[in-house]
Amino acid sequence: MSRAADHAYAEIRSLILSGDAPPGAPLTEEQMADLCGVSRTPVRDALRRLEVELYVVRSDSQRLFVADWSREDVDEMFTLRGMLEAHAAARAARRFDAIALDALRDCNAAIERAVGEATPDIAGFLDANRIFHRIIVETAQSPRLAATLATLVEQPVVRRTALHYGREQLAQSAQEHRELITAFEAHDADWAHGVMSAHIRRAFHAFASHVATRASAV
Repeated sequence: MSRAADHAYAEIRSLILSGDAPPGAPLTEEQMADLCGVSRTPVRDALRRLEVELYVVRSDSQRLFVADWSREDVDEMFTLRGMLEAHAAARAARRFDAIALDALRDCNAAIERAVGEATPDIAGFLDANRIFHRIIVETAQSPRLAATLATLVEQPVVRRTALHYGREQLAQSAQEHRELITAFEAHDADWAHGVMSAHIRRAFHAFASHVATRASAV
């Protein structure tokens, strides 16, 4: 891809990940070209890439929309993410040093501060949560694993889930992070694998519960 197409890809992907372009929102080349400050050709290339990565879907009439996934789609995303992140946690458990562990503790402290606000700071929670999981993947030292995880379309789902978390669910996430840190301190790969697998699966059920509640209210 050209530099302009890379720029358009990053801008449109960020728009989707942030939730500013919500599921089902139409995406036109003209709008995206104006937003990104490039011509329609690199935008077209960027949208093709986003379509391949399942951020964007194309209708029978060839119109493009931000993807909105079915429960089965989301189940598969979380299942794959759980398998990969559990493997990353197991690898990382054998490699964590004092510096990386301190970074992980600092990150979870930021999560706990966000949860402890009078009104939980969801944006702060999401930012720190993303960094927490990134540290684990980086510590796993597997470029292939990192590249594969990067292709999973989970961040918009994570955001939509967290926006409907209550304080108890946010605190539960922080508690699971604390147990992960304890497993890493012990350099216990099996323990870390199990905690991460359960952590991701619980997140799926939180999302599925929210979707079911929303559907019953319609």
